[in-house]
Amino acid sequence: MTETSQSLALVTGGSRGIGLAIARSLQEAGHVVVVTYRTGQPPAGFHAVEMDVTSTESVDAGFAKIEELWGIPEIIIANAGITKDGLVMRMSDEDFESVINANLTGSFRVARRATKGLLKLKRGRLIFIGSVVGGVGAGGQVNYSASKAGLVGMARSFARELGSRGITANVIAPGFVETDMTADLDEKRRGEIAKSVPLGRFCSAQEIADVVTFVASPQAGYITGAIIPVDGGLGMGH
Repeated sequence: MTETSQSLALVTGGSRGIGLAIARSLQEAGHVVVVTYRTGQPPAGFHAVEMDVTSTESVDAGFAKIEELWGIPEIIIANAGITKDGLVMRMSDEDFESVINANLTGSFRVARRATKGLLKLKRGRLIFIGSVVGGVGAGGQVNYSASKAGLVGMARSFARELGSRGITANVIAPGFVETDMTADLDEKRRGEIAKSVPLGRFCSAQEIADVVTFVASPQAGYITGAIIPVDGGLGMGH
């Protein structure tokens, strides 16, 4: 990755929320950005491919299209994921396994397929969007917490396996983020959540995107196997 090259970046689940903020930030930094989407319409202003990260065939087809039309993605942001929250005593096998399949195995499918191109380039960035709950846990999110904790071991294994080829692998771990979902919380609950955060507020999607853009940059070339928290201090020490 060089200062002058215009790298191709891939953001899975880039049609809204954190993924869209990341896509915009990378584009503003000068990268050519491809976003993936599963349903609906992709956002305007980006290259886009339909991709379901729970399907190896869909991931392979998406990458084949990207490589044919725009080249080898050099920056991979594994962001696509789902939640199915619920108390553990009521959590079904399907609730657990579907979240693991989308968030953890889905990220693996994307990174595994991306590695083919990165090894040809002999450089690249694998950036996994984790969560503070991967380190500290969360009631009602046994499945989600497990999926995000799994990303850490996976990313560090990628880092060890691919580091000699100039490929880094890191996890960004956001805390409570301003999203459509958290915007619907009543003020009392928002206040309770904010009080649990040392900085006393929610994180913006842009703040996460800024850190991702730095990790994708040449300035972060010697950072690999790291968990980088963007959580206002909520998970410190984890």
